[in-house]
Amino acid sequence: MKRRSFLTSAGIGAAAATVAAPAVAQSNPEIRWRLASSFPKTLDTIYGGAEIIAKRVAAITDGKFQIRVFAAGEIVPGLQVLDAVQNGTVECGHTASYYYVGKDPTFSFDATMPFGFNARQQNAWIQQGGGMELLREFFKGYNVLNFPAGNTGTQMGGWFRKEIKTVADLSGLKFRVSGFAGQVLSKLGVVPQQIAGGDIYPALEKGTIDAAEWIGPYDDEKLGFNKVAKYYYYPGWWEGGLNVSALVNQQQWEQLPKPYQAAFEAACHEATVMMNAKYDAENPAALRRLVASGAQLRPFPRDVMEASYKASFELCDEIAKTNAKFAKIYEPWKKFREEAYLWFRVGENSFENFVYSASQKRG
Repeated sequence: MKRRSFLTSAGIGAAAATVAAPAVAQSNPEIRWRLASSFPKTLDTIYGGAEIIAKRVAAITDGKFQIRVFAAGEIVPGLQVLDAVQNGTVECGHTASYYYVGKDPTFSFDATMPFGFNARQQNAWIQQGGGMELLREFFKGYNVLNFPAGNTGTQMGGWFRKEIKTVADLSGLKFRVSGFAGQVLSKLGVVPQQIAGGDIYPALEKGTIDAAEWIGPYDDEKLGFNKVAKYYYYPGWWEGGLNVSALVNQQQWEQLPKPYQAAFEAACHEATVMMNAKYDAENPAALRRLVASGAQLRPFPRDVMEASYKASFELCDEIAKTNAKFAKIYEPWKKFREEAYLWFRVGENSFENFVYSASQKRG
C-alpha cells in the first residue's frame, strides 16, 4: 500500500515538474545566433555589453536561444558590423552607430550628437521622447532593427601630444575621433581619422596621428594612451552620453519566436544599465591613476568649446537642408533637447553644482 502510494505521489510530482517548467523551454526551438562586436575583448566594459546580452538571453530561454559573441576582427572588422548585419553575414551586432556616418550622418542620432544629450537624456529621448520611432524608420532602410544596448556616459576629450591653447592649435591636427564629431572638427582645421579601438595605440605611438580619443579613464588606461601622449583633455563635447546599439537583421528578427524577442529586448536594457554603471564606478580610480602616472589633465579652452559649439550646429543646419532623413529627426531632437535642458538646469545641475562645490570645501 505504501509502495503504491509512493509511486502515485512520485508520478504526480513528475507531472507537476513538467507543468512548472518554463513554457519557453517546452515549446520553442533551439536557435543559434552570431553577434559581431565593434570592440576588442580587452575592453571588458564596452565589449562586455554584448556578453551581458548573450548570457541573459540564454538564462531567460533555458539555453534554447544562444548568441555567440565575436570580437572586432574575428568575423568582420570592427567598423563593418552594420554591413554584416544588413546583408545577413551575422544575425546581429553590437556597435556605435556613428561609425557609419559616412553612409549617412543621420546614423549619429542613434549614438550621440555633439553638444547633445547626456546618458539619461539620450535614454529618455529614445525610450520616451519619440526617438525610437524615428530611428526605427531610418534603420528600416538598411534592413536592420536597432536596440539601445549600452551607454558610456560623458566621455573624455582625448590624448594630445601637444597642448591645445587656442582654436589655431587645431589646424592640421591628425585626430582619431569618431563619427559626426570628425566632420565638425574638420571645419576648425582638424584632419579627422576614424580608427577602430584596437588600432589606435600603434597609430598614436608611431606618430601616424597626433591625438586620439576613445571613451574615458578606465578604457584609456587599458589601452595605454598615457604612455604615448601627455595631455589629457576634457570634456568630450561630442559624446555627452554615447548610446551603444545592438543591431539585428530584420528577417532574422521576424523569424524569432516572440518570447525570444522579449528576452533579447530585456537583455539589451540590462546591458545599457550595467555598462553605464561600470564606467561610472571604474572611471574615478582610473583617472587618479592616470594623473599619478604623469598625465596632464586639461580642460579645452573656452574659445575652443565655443568655436566647436558654433561649428556643430552650423553643420547640422547645413545637412538638414539637403538630407531629408537627417532633417526629419533633427527637428524633434532639437525640441526634446530644449525641454530636457530646462529640467536638468533646474533640478540636476543646481544640485550637482552645489554638492560638488561643497564637497571640495569640506575636503
